[in-house]
Amino acid sequence: MTTKPDNSGLLVIDKPQGVTSHDVVAAVRGALHMKRVGHAGTLDPMATGVLVVGFGNATRLLNYIVDHDKTYLATIRLGQRTTTDDADGELLPEEGTIAEFPSRQTVEDVIAHHFTGRIEQVPNSYSAIKINGQRAYDLAREGKDVDLKARPVTISEFSVSAVRYGYASTTCAGSPLADAIEIAPEESWHAETDGQNEPNMQPVMELDVTVTCSAGTYIRALGRDLGSELGLGGHLTMLRRIRVGRFSVDMPNVMTAHTEAKTFTNREGIEVTRNRAVLDDAEHAVDHALDLVASAAVSMDMLPVTEQEATDLRFGRRIAHDIHTTMAAYVPETNDLVAIVERAKRGETKPVAVFN
Repeated sequence: MTTKPDNSGLLVIDKPQGVTSHDVVAAVRGALHMKRVGHAGTLDPMATGVLVVGFGNATRLLNYIVDHDKTYLATIRLGQRTTTDDADGELLPEEGTIAEFPSRQTVEDVIAHHFTGRIEQVPNSYSAIKINGQRAYDLAREGKDVDLKARPVTISEFSVSAVRYGYASTTCAGSPLADAIEIAPEESWHAETDGQNEPNMQPVMELDVTVTCSAGTYIRALGRDLGSELGLGGHLTMLRRIRVGRFSVDMPNVMTAHTEAKTFTNREGIEVTRNRAVLDDAEHAVDHALDLVASAAVSMDMLPVTEQEATDLRFGRRIAHDIHTTMAAYVPETNDLVAIVERAKRGETKPVAVFN
């Protein structure tokens, strides 16, 4: 039985474009009048889609959710590079004009051979990874060298749903594709580069893709590296996360949000305008939330326990259950989440986090 969340639960928010994940957390804090709010898995400002936000004791579940695999929809523009590997960055100059673009079949072959399965990936310099206590994006914005090491990730799906060829602005990243055409999958495209197209435009190729990947994968880096492998350069013009583990953008309780411009005076006395996240139906945010037991059930496998076993777990004692993965122990009769538990040894289970 699912009950209305009291002071703890999870919200599945469809993050809008143009704000950070922290901005969404701030909006939830304001709506719930709570400080203990966090999120699982950062989304870039350009990205939209599933952001799991926990409040109260449900924040203990976030560390487990962030490790789940994820599915994204993205558009990769080949033929242009940016400083951030997405459309929020500045376009980087290219040496000469690319005229010949590969066929869809060629691109799919490169993806299959180099970008599926277990691969090594260097994250983007403008990422939230910490280097000696500082975020990489802060160092990059300060013009400092950012040296990030390659890390293993797993790409279980990297499929192409559509390919377009056309012309994009040479001055504004993420501009709409002009004169877009689609051709047969086995055909390559030779662009017009003799001035017949508009000035300040260059030929590019766009891919609509679906990517399912392990935690820690940077889709921006996939677009960048695919472009590099093809000798074209690449960046994302669209990114939408549609799934995190068992949390989906199609869940009936998903809460939508939008952006609003807010002007304020900073500490230096300068007037600044920036976007903030605003929850739709903020007054009823709790009604969109999953309670603790429902939150745990979407986050991990469940272990039903008795009232006596619940008491033992809350006192740090082991109980006689043989499990093989991290689970959430709960009392079905009272809809009470007791603890997150792990295997201690054969036939015994121990608590690693207790819910009072």
